[in-house]
Amino acid sequence: MRPNWDMMKQLEKAQKQLAKVQEELGNETVEASAGGGVVTVVMTGHQKVVSVKIAPEAVDPNDVGMLEDLITAAVNEAVQKSQELVTKRMGQVTGGLKIPGLM
Repeated sequence: MRPNWDMMKQLEKAQKQLAKVQEELGNETVEASAGGGVVTVVMTGHQKVVSVKIAPEAVDPNDVGMLEDLITAAVNEAVQKSQELVTKRMGQVTGGLKIPGLM
């Protein structure tokens, strides 16, 4: 059986597009906040935290646990948004196909 060269070319093109999207995701960011915006986290599409901002009113030396919970919530929301960004951007290339190891 001879390989389908058109299909091979399409796969190669899709592979190049996926690599480009993966690279671009490192430059795209999502933002998430908790506590009505007193803690804000910015994260890349590679799930790298770029910044954490904490409003002064969130810092209570007598309730450090609350601040820790707000940071945790903001980071978890940022991770979720980042994963959604990856799924959306990869889906644009794959046409919604679930490719193991990519999404």
